[in-house]
Amino acid sequence: MKIATWNVNSLRVRLPHLLDWLATEQPDVVGLQELKCTEDQFPFAELAAAGYQAAVNGQKTYNGVALLAREMPQDVTYDIPGFEDEQKRVISGTVNGVRIVNAYVVNGQAVDSEKYAYKLRFLAAFRDFLAAEHAAHSQMVVMGDFNIAPTPEDTHDPAQWEGKILCSPPERAALKAITDLALADSFELAAEPEGRFTWWDYRQAGFRRDLGLRIDHLLVSPAAAARLTGWRVDKAPRKLERPSDHAPVIITLD
Repeated sequence: MKIATWNVNSLRVRLPHLLDWLATEQPDVVGLQELKCTEDQFPFAELAAAGYQAAVNGQKTYNGVALLAREMPQDVTYDIPGFEDEQKRVISGTVNGVRIVNAYVVNGQAVDSEKYAYKLRFLAAFRDFLAAEHAAHSQMVVMGDFNIAPTPEDTHDPAQWEGKILCSPPERAALKAITDLALADSFELAAEPEGRFTWWDYRQAGFRRDLGLRIDHLLVSPAAAARLTGWRVDKAPRKLERPSDHAPVIITLD
C-alpha cells in the first residue's frame, strides 16, 4: 500500500503536476494540503478520470485538505471535534482498513505571535483528537504538513533555524506529545529513507542549493509500523516549472 502526503500550495495551479504524478506513481492514498479552493471548485471530474475519488474539506483562498483514494474513503470526518476553528485544516477517513488523518498544521508566523499561540492550541487539540482516533483504530497513519522540523538535523542550517518558528522547543514538544501516543515518525523507522528535506523556500535558489527543512510527516501506529517497507521524498515535482515549495513524501506498507 503506497501512501503519500503533499502540500500542493494551490491545487488549481498545481493540478497538471498532480495528475502527471498520480499517473507515474500510482499511489493508493494521497493526502493533499493547502488546496486553496472550496469544494465546488475542486477538480472531482479530472481526478475521477485519473482513477481517484476524493473527500474534501476546502476553504477559499487559504488552507483546505483532501484525501484521494482509488475508492471513496469511508467514515470521513472533518476538522477537530470540539475545537472551534473556521480554518479547514483536518480531514480523516478509512481506506483499505487504515485510518488516515490528513492535517495542515498552522505555520505560526513567528514565535510569540498570536498565530504561534493558535498553532500551539491547535496542536494540543489535535493531539487529543488523535488519541481518541488511535484508540478506535489500530491501523492508522497521520500525515500532512506539520510545519515543524523535529530535530536540528531536519534543517539545512541549525544555526539559522534553532529556536525560531518551525523549530522552537514548544512546537517540537507539541509534536513529541503526538508521537508519544505511539504514533511513530516513519522517517525514523525506515531502514533506508530516501531523501530528508520536504520543503525548500522559493527564495535564494532554495531548492537548487538544497536549503530545505523536513516538515511534512507520516506518523504510523504500531500495527502500521510493522508493515512499513519504505520512506522517500519524490523531488521530481519540485523541479518542474511553477512547482509547489513542498515535495510529495511517500511511505509503503506491505
